Amino acid sequence: MNWSLGKIIQTFLFPLIFNILMAFRYFLYLWHQHMKKIIVPILFFILSATAGKAQTVIPAQYQELVKKLVASLPKENKSTNKDPEKQTESLIDFAKSMLGIPYRYATSNPKVGFDCSGFVSYVFSNFGFKVPRSSREFSYTGTETTLENAKVGDVLIFTGSNSRIRRIGHVGIIYSIDENGIKFIHASSGKAHGVTITDFNGHYKNRFMKVVSIL
Repeated sequence: MNWSLGKIIQTFLFPLIFNILMAFRYFLYLWHQHMKKIIVPILFFILSATAGKAQTVIPAQYQELVKKLVASLPKENKSTNKDPEKQTESLIDFAKSMLGIPYRYATSNPKVGFDCSGFVSYVFSNFGFKVPRSSREFSYTGTETTLENAKVGDVLIFTGSNSRIRRIGHVGIIYSIDENGIKFIHASSGKAHGVTITDFNGHYKNRFMKVVSIL
């Protein structure tokens, strides 16, 4: 059978590329915010270049199928990202999902453990915030506020275990605020020895240094 290069490309290459696109649909779904802007134009460029060399064009049926595939990808919900309440709720839910993970010094890996700043840094980084890794540096992050104006999701900054030494040594995220006071979620090296929710009580009030808002 005497087939031209263009005929071979049209018969075999285009269906193959389309099948690859379909196979990576889930991958694109997860990464659409970045990959949709990069991969799809590259694929169109490769298809166009290949078709140009073969002195042919991409069959209309495959152009249409690829367009439908791209159109079916989820759109970024910008309004949700800008909704402070939903963002705070998502952040707290994510932090809560790590309750019980053990405390481990100088670690920010949920599979291994967290220290206090490793936990806070891991939570905020998951939502795209650039935050420091050490508890001391959190003092210079975000906007300082007061306990009276603090809100859920703000970061509480404390001294180390010895409140008489007024040096930053611990951080946690405000988990809830109600008539009973403030609760915060943190990776504790104390009795819980892991991620836990704690009352902002006398002990921690004595250790309190400042509160900053990052959200």
